[in-house]
Amino acid sequence: MLAKRLIACLDVRDGAVVKGVNFERLRDAGDPAALARRYNVEGVDELVLLDVTATIEARRAIVPTITAVSHELFIPLTVGGGIRCEADAASILDAGADKISVNTAALADPDLISRLANRYGRQAVVVAIDAKRHADGWGVFARSGLAATARDAVDWAREAEDRGAGEILLTSIDRDGTRAGFDCELTAGVAEAVSIPVIASGGAGRFAHFVEVFTTGNADAALAASIFHFSEHAVSALKARLAEHGIPVRPAPAVNGC
Repeated sequence: MLAKRLIACLDVRDGAVVKGVNFERLRDAGDPAALARRYNVEGVDELVLLDVTATIEARRAIVPTITAVSHELFIPLTVGGGIRCEADAASILDAGADKISVNTAALADPDLISRLANRYGRQAVVVAIDAKRHADGWGVFARSGLAATARDAVDWAREAEDRGAGEILLTSIDRDGTRAGFDCELTAGVAEAVSIPVIASGGAGRFAHFVEVFTTGNADAALAASIFHFSEHAVSALKARLAEHGIPVRPAPAVNGC
């Protein structure tokens, strides 16, 4: 079985890391380059940087921030926010990102997924799905959770895979920032519908939540922000807990070179 990945997320606005609840009430959470440096040492497997207002403000993600973060990393970096076309993706990859994450632009122009996959390889293309529960399942939202669409999260994940996505970054808007646990029903529903990796996001608050999402939720990776940003839990301790439950993880770095 492939090792499960722990991914830290930097939600960036105006060059600073922010965190909110249900995509709202954003508060400052630190400097992105400093946090990237810390995560690189602590043993996070990958980093995702999302420019949370780029799409709303109709601009590209902030390239200097991406460059500063990438210079601190020896782990894969995914960047999303404000990617509307191939040229936007190219600028982000040129700035040091390893993968690009598309959301609103892919919903508006699904063929963008195929064009990006053909140009950079599907391993570099992540389709982000922001989903909110409703009576019949989970609806997909665009523009950082501000705009409802007519799409169903599971159906859209299938289409994204068919069009060339290499991974799905699945965020529960209902759980975002609440620390109440991942939406394992949503995650499992998408994971069972596609054959590409699914990254669960939204709701991490305790070690037990990661155990749940990797077992009940069938996630390939789990993304979190608050639980990592505010130094509440060591990555090495989380990996040890997962290993205790028989969940394969990549080894945490040795302490003091030992």
